[in-house]
Amino acid sequence: MRFFVVCPGGLEVALAKELATIAQRADSKALGAWVIDPTPTSPTGGVGLAAPLSAAMALNLHSRIASRVLLQMAESSYRQEEDLYKLASGLAWEEWFSSEQTLRVDVTAHRSPLKSLNFATLKIKDAIVDRLRDVTGDRPSIDTAFPDVRVQAHLTATHITIYLDTSGEALFKRGWRDEKGDAPLKENLAAGILSITGWKPGQTLFDPMCGSGTFLIEAAQTVLAIPPGAIRAGMYGDDAKSSRLAYRPLVTSAHGFGFQRLKPFQANGEEKRWVSLKEASLAEILEKRKQYPDVQSLMISGGDINEKLVSMFKGNWQRAQLPELPVARQIDALVSKPPANAHEGVMLLNPPYGERLALKGGRGRERDNDGEDNYESEESEDRFAHNLETGRQNAKRSSRESLKKLQAEDEQDPKFIEFLQQFGQHLKDAFGGWSVFVLTADMALPGQLRIKESKRTPLFNGPLECRLFKFEMHQKRDPVVLAE
Repeated sequence: MRFFVVCPGGLEVALAKELATIAQRADSKALGAWVIDPTPTSPTGGVGLAAPLSAAMALNLHSRIASRVLLQMAESSYRQEEDLYKLASGLAWEEWFSSEQTLRVDVTAHRSPLKSLNFATLKIKDAIVDRLRDVTGDRPSIDTAFPDVRVQAHLTATHITIYLDTSGEALFKRGWRDEKGDAPLKENLAAGILSITGWKPGQTLFDPMCGSGTFLIEAAQTVLAIPPGAIRAGMYGDDAKSSRLAYRPLVTSAHGFGFQRLKPFQANGEEKRWVSLKEASLAEILEKRKQYPDVQSLMISGGDINEKLVSMFKGNWQRAQLPELPVARQIDALVSKPPANAHEGVMLLNPPYGERLALKGGRGRERDNDGEDNYESEESEDRFAHNLETGRQNAKRSSRESLKKLQAEDEQDPKFIEFLQQFGQHLKDAFGGWSVFVLTADMALPGQLRIKESKRTPLFNGPLECRLFKFEMHQKRDPVVLAE
């Protein structure tokens, strides 16, 4: 089978490495042979691979960076809308889902000659429901909000590819986040950034502006081998501390993943493979718990000036099935210090907008510079699949423009600029020997910190273009005392 694994723009290399790691797992090898496509040399919004059908289960369970796992159903040339209808109606959809299930169809395009993507979407939808009506005597209902089955199609100038979505809800929705505050950084983007930094379990990780804890929770789960899909897979049963407000009920074990609603995955053999994958993961978690018996052994910590967010971080930590409470406290980043006995390590942060910096626990913009509209617009991220430029053109403009407006306001805020200058000096004074990584949409950040970056990596947080800046903080030399 052919798959296309979607990821945030700029994380293709990190995703390819992760897919190779998943493919080398013993439980993945037991499913059959995997062949991963060459690593993309330019942004493509994902990575393709050939693998057994069962691989969809392992990918959805284990990939921290993927947004969706798409199963390729057909590919063909086309010239007009009727060609789309002909291709889609010729596929045996009845072998994958029933007419009692609800359906959603999405279409993306790059340089397609067709005048209307809406009309193209309608033709594919009609082809699917007409096929099921002809075969079963009934047609499925359309549900654009919470469908049982998602079909996606991508149009180039000459070809169409049709996919079945095996993920359902986007994979960055892990199921552990409390949604009471403004929307934070997407979990899969945070995981990809961790990969880019080169941080490894056993190495000190610190976030002085941790907000609701996305970076730190993703890191802690990585250390303890907790799969990102553990809650949705029902691995913790009734003991899971999933929030009633965790995005939507669809991301709990009650609904799980998209593949669980497709007929081939409901066969006895596939269900046994699914159980085996989860059992193997649980055994790995138990072994890691022995290696890291308490929260201090994780060497992961953070702080934030906003007391409400620190409290939210602690709740998210527990719902993510992590031990005890996180090492986190309410503190101004300008007076933060390296964790005890940590002379070097990795600092990773996504600075908030300037307005929040003056708050001790109250109101204002309460987390990362991506905004709620941006976070929830997962469909705009899906448009990065196959071609990043398509995603840029089709991303929600209102979200992007509002974010840029907020960014511009803060760039001009003298207090915010003063804070960045003070924080840059604090990094030089207190974090010598550390590698500091900052995710921001502000391309002028190094100048505002007054630190020269050693590397900058382009990334996309939904529709918002960002940079991951790396700063190498050098140890301060002791002053030389000249003999009189």
